[in-house]
Amino acid sequence: MNYEDEHCGYRFGAIAARVAVTMICILMLAIANLSLGVPEAQAVAYEKQTLYGVDFVEQDLRDSNFTLATIRACDFTKANLQGVQLFRTKFKNVNLEGADLSFATLDSALFLESNLKNAILEGAFAYNSVFRNTEIEGADFTDIFLSDDTLMDLCEIASGTNPVTGNNTRDTLGCDYL
Repeated sequence: MNYEDEHCGYRFGAIAARVAVTMICILMLAIANLSLGVPEAQAVAYEKQTLYGVDFVEQDLRDSNFTLATIRACDFTKANLQGVQLFRTKFKNVNLEGADLSFATLDSALFLESNLKNAILEGAFAYNSVFRNTEIEGADFTDIFLSDDTLMDLCEIASGTNPVTGNNTRDTLGCDYL
């Protein structure tokens, strides 16, 4: 092998390496762009905060933490609150219409004069929660964990069918079996 053949081989190797690096970069950018197509949750820590008049309409708040928060006159219409921590949270005049609270921790939460119309609470843990003067028409309580007293109180006002799940509120609470 002479010098020119050897030099040409090095050039080919260098070009091949550059092409390979370029292809890897393009592939990494393509993967990054694919992940941008799925919006990520805006998990935020609101523990022990007082929130007044905040607009959370249609926001993705999955896995956020509102433990011991006081929430007044806020709007969570159609918000994604799946898996949210709402332990001992106080809600007053809060709009949660159409919100998804599936698998949320609502233990000892206090709902006063709030709106849970058409909300989805499937699999939520809500033992010792209180719902006073709160609208629950069309809410889906499938597999929710409630105290017997709360369950009886909710059955007195339960009505409607959830437009997303198609489940009847009274059926999801098991009102006809009490």
